[in-house]
Amino acid sequence: MGWWFRIPLWQRVIAALILGILAGFLWGPEAASIKWIGDFFIKAVKMLVVPLIFFSLVAGVAAIGDLRKLGKVGGRAMLIFVITGQMAVWLGLFLGSIFKPGSLIDPDQISMGAVPEPKTQSWTDMILSIVPESPVQVMADVNVLPLIVFALLIGIGILMAKEEGDPVARIFDSGAVIMQKVTMVVMELTPFGVFALMAWVAGTLGMDALQALGSLVFLNYLGCILIIAIIYSLMIRFLAKVPVLGFYRGMVDAMAVSYSTASSNATLPVTLRCAQRNLGVSKSVSSFVVSLGATINMNGTAMYLGLATLFGAQAFGVTLSWADYVMISITATLGAIGAAGIPGAGLIMMALVFGSVGVPLETIALVAGVDRIMDMMRTTTNVTGDAAVAVTVASMTGELNVEELESADDV
Repeated sequence: MGWWFRIPLWQRVIAALILGILAGFLWGPEAASIKWIGDFFIKAVKMLVVPLIFFSLVAGVAAIGDLRKLGKVGGRAMLIFVITGQMAVWLGLFLGSIFKPGSLIDPDQISMGAVPEPKTQSWTDMILSIVPESPVQVMADVNVLPLIVFALLIGIGILMAKEEGDPVARIFDSGAVIMQKVTMVVMELTPFGVFALMAWVAGTLGMDALQALGSLVFLNYLGCILIIAIIYSLMIRFLAKVPVLGFYRGMVDAMAVSYSTASSNATLPVTLRCAQRNLGVSKSVSSFVVSLGATINMNGTAMYLGLATLFGAQAFGVTLSWADYVMISITATLGAIGAAGIPGAGLIMMALVFGSVGVPLETIALVAGVDRIMDMMRTTTNVTGDAAVAVTVASMTGELNVEELESADDV
């Protein structure tokens, strides 16, 4: 079996995607008999949601190291992370509302449980619901929004405890690393899950479903390209006030590695090198902002979570209110923050956002087959955003060597 693991995971997933579609067309409706393999994979993915979010968020906040750092450098970086994350998720919601990719699927053809009733809670109920009465119960119920609030408070408490909080910070840091490793183990099931799910989709739902998934992939790439070409370019031009072309030329290596690996963490060393050598960001700012960004700055993922939620709502006939849209924007942004910088993390975060507005989790089974193709572009967007924020913050704080960045523009 050594030959199997020598093949990069993304190549195995793409091969499984193609073979699954062919098997579905040849097998027909009987392909539904192997859907349980895909369901097994999806259950394994959902199993990771609570521990991965909890450990990653606490470790990410604790990684700031000192509350005072949230002032000059960290405060600006966090503000830009949150603002661009909100812009990204609303872009995903806009694209999903305009193009309606999920409407191409007939919900009557999909075998699923009852569609949850839309939530009719007031704004006060929504605010009160984010405060967990029992963190343990919240974890057991996979009620993710209050879980995120609790995790953030734990992280802030660790920072406030200073040296006395270091042992606990190391525990959560180790826990985050362990959960990333566990996630990579589960991700090894992806080719088998993708094969079964795509065979089911092609065999039972036919060309309409494949057309819908193709539209979702297109909109994912379109959204990511708009984030890179517009949001990041405006940030570099008007906030950092440096050449846009110089920035992108200096980031070519990191963007190429991120697209091929679909992992912000795997690309981190290359991103740091590009930021320091090609973009002129000081070592202190780049190490802090890029490392923090690899953990919590996931604009491509935030955009996709908004888009995928509307895709699921349209496919299963779930009506969403404006309050639901706001909830999606909050949970997608926070879910992107809690997403690990490894392949498939966005798939895991879907359960968080879907559950908050009553979109059936069966949507995960629909999109899992093409998630890797989209994940590659989302990761490129995330990594480019980390560097864009690093350059912007460095420019604001006088930690940017503009001559180095401008020299990249002359190459």
